Amino acid sequence: MDQLRHMKGQVLAVRGAVVDVAFDEALPQVNAALVIEWDRAERLVVEVQAHLDEKTVRGVALQATGGLRRGVGAATTGKPIEVPVGDAILGRLLDVTGAVRDNGPALPADMACLPIHRSAPALAERSAATSVFETGIKVIDLLAPLVQGGKAAMFGGAGVGKTVVVMELIHAMVKSYQGISVFAGIGERSREGHELYAEMRRTGVIDRSVLVYGQMNEPPGARWRVGLTALTIAEYFRDEKHQNVLLLMDNVFRFVQAGSEVSGLLGRLPSRVGYQPTLATEVADLHERIASVAGASITAIEAVYVPADDFTDPAVTAISAHLDSMIVLSRVMAAEGMYPAIDPLQSSSILLDPTIVGLEHYQLAESVRETIARYKDLQDIISLLGIEELRVEDRLIVTRARRLQRFLTQPFTVTEAFTGIPGRSVALADTLKGCRAILDGACDDLAESSLYMVGTVEEARAKQKASPTAAVQA
Repeated sequence: MDQLRHMKGQVLAVRGAVVDVAFDEALPQVNAALVIEWDRAERLVVEVQAHLDEKTVRGVALQATGGLRRGVGAATTGKPIEVPVGDAILGRLLDVTGAVRDNGPALPADMACLPIHRSAPALAERSAATSVFETGIKVIDLLAPLVQGGKAAMFGGAGVGKTVVVMELIHAMVKSYQGISVFAGIGERSREGHELYAEMRRTGVIDRSVLVYGQMNEPPGARWRVGLTALTIAEYFRDEKHQNVLLLMDNVFRFVQAGSEVSGLLGRLPSRVGYQPTLATEVADLHERIASVAGASITAIEAVYVPADDFTDPAVTAISAHLDSMIVLSRVMAAEGMYPAIDPLQSSSILLDPTIVGLEHYQLAESVRETIARYKDLQDIISLLGIEELRVEDRLIVTRARRLQRFLTQPFTVTEAFTGIPGRSVALADTLKGCRAILDGACDDLAESSLYMVGTVEEARAKQKASPTAAVQA
């Protein structure tokens, strides 16, 4: 970028992350990158967002502007921000502009670079996404199967386990699929980012992964654009290397939140519930680039914070409109210790269709949902009158639904250090076999606690045999 500068300007005004720059010549285009020529070692990049008049542009800084003064020079290539791509970035931690942030060696100077603003693949170029992306997590594979080349998201409020599920998916999938993993930390806490980086190094998956962070303590511009940086890197491996890519984003709500901050800083009138008027466009621009092309796919798995557990929030509804699979985490289940706290009734997937997953899987998933839904309906009666007042058929449904709920819990590898329970990855066939056995009554002799935090029904039987009187709180 430094070698291609040809348009000069100077800083006219600084208001936090918003910088006005005046040019004597023609103005750079919207989304073009400006490099501020100040006296700091840290490069300051500003992205043009608006033309104020014939001589002045307004942009958003992607780094902190502390110490920036009026009159400082600015230069632009007239191109968007470009980030390095290629095998050399595997195993590295980058920021929104592609700079290395892991205290490792610098990237090669001759690396190819791509702009973060790119068009989505044409509809005619896209491949149909109908392959199941098996995760090894029972409740997801059974009730909300993921699509290879599709978009899935985990919705939940604070503290219900979104990040833990994302980390488990990283651990399970990178090893199983031998693909490339690109992680976008959008508004991540520094502690979470450090823990994820250390975990990926410890488990040996870092060499096939790229981490891109725009952390919570960074300006809104960085959090706003870091998702596009990660997506650009994923597109390179899909289009140029023809490799399947797993794109994980935590947390997409912070992307929307950063866009709202930027919109306010630019003086735009807020829209519904105070969100930016461009909310739908920004979410669409991010998601429409996630697709399968020429036999290689980008599979996106996102964590989405739900403010105040309100699923009607405009940000949540805007994101959910683009998804193939919705995994909803329940605060009630988390409080009961049912981990992963995935709600079997609200979670859904377009792949749960008999023509795709098969008739047996579809019918079994529907039976599991029906049984648990009936148990939910009966809970008020049980609370008031006791289970003894139910009909024999309803009592049977309740006992089997409770066993299903506990069977769908699962110990995770990433939480082994805290729980002391080795993680389990369960094949879909074993999940189907276990649920069928519970629904058919073959597990009525098992204690509920024996089915809690195990992988398969065989493990549950071994657990009960080893400690028949054990009382595990579930």
